[in-house]
Formats: sequence, structure tokens, C-alpha cells
Amino acid sequence: MSRHAVRRLAPALAALLSLLAPAAAAERPVKIGVLNDMSGPYADYQGQGSVIAAQLAIEDFAKQAGRPVELVSADHQNKTDIGASIARRWFDQDGVDLIVDVPNSAVALAVANLAREKNKVFIGSGAGTAELTGKQCSPNTVHWTYDTWSLGHALAKALVQQGGKSWYFLTADYTFGKDLEGSAAEEVKAMGGSVKGASRHPLGTADFSSFLLQAQGSGADVIGLANAGDDTSNALKQAAEFGIAPAQRLAGLILNITNMPALGLKATQGVYIVTPYYWDLNDGTRAFAARYAARHPRHAMPNDMQAGIYSAVEHYLKAVSTVKEAGDGRAVVAAMKAMPTDDPIFGPGRIREDGRKLHPMYLLTTKTPAESKGGWDYFKPVRTVPAEEAWRPLSEGGCPLVKG
Repeated sequence: MSRHAVRRLAPALAALLSLLAPAAAAERPVKIGVLNDMSGPYADYQGQGSVIAAQLAIEDFAKQAGRPVELVSADHQNKTDIGASIARRWFDQDGVDLIVDVPNSAVALAVANLAREKNKVFIGSGAGTAELTGKQCSPNTVHWTYDTWSLGHALAKALVQQGGKSWYFLTADYTFGKDLEGSAAEEVKAMGGSVKGASRHPLGTADFSSFLLQAQGSGADVIGLANAGDDTSNALKQAAEFGIAPAQRLAGLILNITNMPALGLKATQGVYIVTPYYWDLNDGTRAFAARYAARHPRHAMPNDMQAGIYSAVEHYLKAVSTVKEAGDGRAVVAAMKAMPTDDPIFGPGRIREDGRKLHPMYLLTTKTPAESKGGWDYFKPVRTVPAEEAWRPLSEGGCPLVKG
């Protein structure tokens, strides 16, 4: 081809490339990273279960939209430096737009700060600390499933109303546990009760005997377990061996369905929990649980945090569809807040100015062995806690994003 011909074709080629470039850019995959504990005490409570839930949401999104979505996952090992390093690499090098889940409050707060710095999105489902929507709130963060304020206040209120006036806490010695204890203690005192003391234990404690003996010796009406995962299971098993109940009630402040197969109903009789999701609440929760269990290697039912991953990713992808660039985290979160939430996990809801996702909570109690049909049939509902009661009032959080 002559140089003259090339010169004549050059403008046409440039025009064609300019038309193709936006289409190519539009096809850039949205990239989501599930960051949680894959090998430690919370592995069964989030772990690969959260990855399964995210994948289900992505598959459902793909049926309605043609934009590709990629999913990656990693183990933060409950270490802040490792979690922050993974998040930084994902944001800076790997093109991740959203990091979701992140149990362990210290890791979650570090990831939230990075998401703000890099203008990406962080959605906490396994994360518990209410600081994510308090003084450390961010225009790039949404706190989705639960928080320590809601669990602590709702459960403490229910048990004080039933006569549990004095409390002693067994508390995981890091941000999450302290927040959970503080929320429950605040409600106990507000209702005229008292706190007789607390024992702090390291994450991943195997032997709770000394802590339980201190709690038993306090004579408190209620022993509040301000911990999670295997720590909660180990404490409840050993409490049953010591015969602590029924003289003292045991409150699992973050006990959920994942704990129950190893514990059984006999060791958890009379235990109350508060949760935003239980698989057997209604047709929608049962349908999602069946899909999840079919995909899970042990056919386990999802807990609230794993189910929350599905709900969060689904809403995030809806919001991404309405903005020009998935990489603009603030714009995506603003879009998430602008549209109401609605899914089979939590039903209708919304995201508040401080990033708090609002939905009802449910007070449940364990069934008796005679009531249970076996399998995963462990809890029955006591009452619904409406969204306006379930979450910290907007005016009390101290979030700088809240005007007035």
C-alpha cells in the first residue's frame, strides 16, 4: 500500500478506533474481592461460604446485565497488616473495585481507610464494629449485615425485660469484642441493671475454664459472651460441662446457625440470639438457603453474614449499572444510597447517610429437642425488632457525613 493511500486511510482508522475505545472501556470487568478469615477461628462463619454467596449474586446479576464481573478472595488471617497489604495490592495492582466481608474489626477499619484513600468501595458484612458508621464513617463504606451496637442493645434489652438484671461478660480482647460488650452494658445500665465485671480473652482461646469460673463466681444473672466463631462455641460447650445454666443464663451475643451443629440443642437450651437473617424465616430466606446449601461442600445453611454477602453484592452491582465508572467508589456508594434495597435475604430497606444498611432484626430462641425436626432446625422466632429500633440513632453515631 502506498504512503498516499495510508495517509488517506489514517483519519478513517482514527475515527474507528475512537468509536471502539468507549466500548472496550465499558467492557472492563467489575472486580470484587472477598477478604476474610479462610483458615482461623472464623473460617466456617465467613470463609468460603462468603465466596459462594458472592458468586451466587454475580450469577444472578449476569442473567440481567451483560457486564462481566470477576471475583477474587484471600485470607487476612485476622492480622491487620496482612489484611491491609492484600487490600492495598488489590486496589493498586489488581484492579479490584469492591472489597466485601472483612470480619475482624481492626482489619475492617484498616480496609475502610484504604478504600477511602483509593476511592474504592468497602462493604462490611462480617465486620462488626459500629465505628464504621460512627466517627470513622466514610463516603466509600457501607456497613451491611449487623453491627455491635445492634446486637448488644437488642439482646440486652430483651433479657433484662425477662429478669436478667445483672451481667458478667466474657469478651474477646480486641475492638469487636469490646464494642459488643460496651453496647450490651450500655443497654443493661440504661434499663436499671448492673454489670458485675468482665473477663477478656485472646482470639482463638481453647480453654475458658478460668474465665467461666470468674463469671460463675460473680453471681450475675446473665453471662454475656461478647465473642464469636469458635470462641463462642468453646465457651458454651465448657459452660455446659460446668453446669452453669440454668442458675445463670448464657447470652450468645453473636451466636448463629454455624455454631449449632457442633453444640447441639441440649447444650444451648434457653439461649437467645438477635440476627437479621435466619434460613427458615420465610419463603425467600428458605429459597436462598437451598441454593446456597446445594453449592456448599458440606451442604451447610448460610448464616446472616454469609447471606449478607449475597444481598450486598447484588445491590452493589445494581448501583454500578447506573454509574459511568465502577472505579469511582464515592459515586457507586452514593448510587447505592440513592436506591432502596430489596432482596430475599432482608426484604425492603435502605442505606442511611452514615452508610448503615437498615433492615429488621429478629429475636430468636433455641428450640427444644422435641420441637426440632432435625437437620438445621435450631431456632424459632420470638419477635421482630423493626429497623427503627434495631440500629443506633443517626444523631448518636458522630459520623462526620451526617449534616446538622
